[in-house]
Amino acid sequence: MGYRRDGRFFLVFLLRLPYLLIKRIMEETIRQISIWALPVLVAIVFHEVAHGWVAFRLGDPTAARMGRLTLNPLSHIDLFGTILLPLFLIIVRAPFLFGYAKPVPVNFYNLNHPKRDMVWVALAGPATNILLALGSVLFLKLLLSVDFSPRDPFSSLLLAILTPLALMAKNSVIINVVLAVFNAFPIPPLDGGRVVVGLLPEPHSSTVARIEPYGFLIILLLLMTHVLDVLMGPAIHFLLGIFDGML
Repeated sequence: MGYRRDGRFFLVFLLRLPYLLIKRIMEETIRQISIWALPVLVAIVFHEVAHGWVAFRLGDPTAARMGRLTLNPLSHIDLFGTILLPLFLIIVRAPFLFGYAKPVPVNFYNLNHPKRDMVWVALAGPATNILLALGSVLFLKLLLSVDFSPRDPFSSLLLAILTPLALMAKNSVIINVVLAVFNAFPIPPLDGGRVVVGLLPEPHSSTVARIEPYGFLIILLLLMTHVLDVLMGPAIHFLLGIFDGML
């Protein structure tokens, strides 16, 4: 009888095992989404608005006329880049998280000094991400300085509130550094490529600009071959080391 009972328990356990594993994976996925969603959304929306705002200040009203100089995420969300891609990276437990919003439209010919101002418009995105990373580090440092007294009855409640905020601040540093370094890569249409086009004299500037139609294909190839990881890695680790030293 004991053998049969143990056998039934073992069979029930085997039948429930897939359910338990799926439940555990779903709970972890939901937890990861909850602490990554807001940092990713803020990083990519502020990045795009910065481009449009600087372009507007330098003479191009295109983004303003199209209602893109707003922090309302609904105006910037790209179904694949803002939702599906980050979600996929979370589910597969990728070592990094990445996303993008709909690019803010900029007509460089409307700028006061198109070639020079193109550089400032392009730099606005990565610079904003660095500032967001800095703000996130300072916020995280403030959260880590909170003293929890074991005798305080509200300590557990405070810890439950501040822990997710601290994790979001940490993730905000990571995503903003990755976005800044990635967008600074010197291939059009990335921001770094536009900076190169704006700084180089002719005919070299036009030569680099002609790469733009093939830019994303080149970037995709570099990603698939992990060459981009090798090129971006040192800069990402350098910046993360600086921010980590501020804690």
